[in-house]
Amino acid sequence: MVRSTRFPRRDFLKKSLSAAAALTIVPRSVLGGAGYIPPSDRLTKAVIGVGGMGLGHLKYEGARLLAVCDVDENHLQTALEAGGSGVAGYRDFREVLARPDIDIVHIATPPHWHGLMSVLAAEAGKDVWCEKPMTRTIGEGQKVIEAVRRNGRIFRVNTWFRFSDVFYGFATTVKPIKKAVQNRLLGWPLKVTVSGVTGFDWKFYWSGKTYLPPQPVPRELDYDFWLGPAPAKPYHPHRVHGTFRGYWDYDGGGLGDMGMHYLDPVQYLLEKDGTSPISIEAEAPQQHPDACGTWRRVRLIYSDGCEIILDGENRDTQAPFIEGPEGKLYRGFRSDVAGFREKVASLPDPEPQATDFARSVRARRKFALNEENAHRSCTLVNLAKIGVRLNRPLKFDPDRQVFIDDEEADRLINEPMRAPWTL
Repeated sequence: MVRSTRFPRRDFLKKSLSAAAALTIVPRSVLGGAGYIPPSDRLTKAVIGVGGMGLGHLKYEGARLLAVCDVDENHLQTALEAGGSGVAGYRDFREVLARPDIDIVHIATPPHWHGLMSVLAAEAGKDVWCEKPMTRTIGEGQKVIEAVRRNGRIFRVNTWFRFSDVFYGFATTVKPIKKAVQNRLLGWPLKVTVSGVTGFDWKFYWSGKTYLPPQPVPRELDYDFWLGPAPAKPYHPHRVHGTFRGYWDYDGGGLGDMGMHYLDPVQYLLEKDGTSPISIEAEAPQQHPDACGTWRRVRLIYSDGCEIILDGENRDTQAPFIEGPEGKLYRGFRSDVAGFREKVASLPDPEPQATDFARSVRARRKFALNEENAHRSCTLVNLAKIGVRLNRPLKFDPDRQVFIDDEEADRLINEPMRAPWTL
């Protein structure tokens, strides 16, 4: 079943807030108590944006799929076939948010929709599972935090390397690296280098094209709704779907695509979940105002002297991943500290993390990567993007989350949205 009724944002808010008022802040599934939860009382979910990444969200465990939504008819039909019986299809995400029987909303759209949809989902009483990057701008991230807090929701971002899976070039999870860092085996402060040398690919092929001749919009795509809050620009297939990441209006090239995967664990390792760098130094070619380009190097410096180097050129061919005054750690979990592996194995484990999203929703307990620490790791990405776009040194106030005496940079914190969309 596909539904496509449109209604103004005012009507949406009226309907969604009315629906939320009829619910308690505790999901329906909590009422069944501990132990077995009957199918009729399990958590439910909807997935908004069912292109490449969104199809993967259909199968994430912990909630029963009730609805899928996409502005591309082909994507929607594919998701309906994959979702099975009982799954409804929508073209307008606001209809999904107005359903009182949906507990969790997965947002797998391009990033220019993430902040807006997350805020509206929280206002509609939904818990949110959002794709990375969390938001396209720093200001949108601040608004998501406010909405999640105000409405008592549970939020997660879909990157997981701080708590599970092998971390890129290290043949291990982040856990033993965290043990080494928090016990100061390498000393303090630390310098972290993220490059191809240390195990990370910045995917420079996610660059945009600087000349896009207008083309007819395909019949199956509602291009105006796909653009949503982004500036109105003529349709070209390279702007949408698999190649949208190459344009500043929708994402940020390889930085936007891979930044949170790479940098969220670094933030966790450096104990920076509650703060941000104070200085950004970028080296990059002149950037096109529309199309993302490549960059050479970004240096992010914290107030305590810790720093993160994003080496796009792989300039330092011998770089360790982490370097401190007492030692170095290289890809493959190799170190110049004598007996490093044995020392790490003998150390106490880091503090446990809440890594089951469904359990976090039922218990109303913050997920390991939530709106607050995810906003800080996304801010690393957005600071790097702003540095690359402006290509000059920047000073940042991590408490007020504004640039210091820099109106041009501040304008990129809160970029305007196309009417009628607004935060």
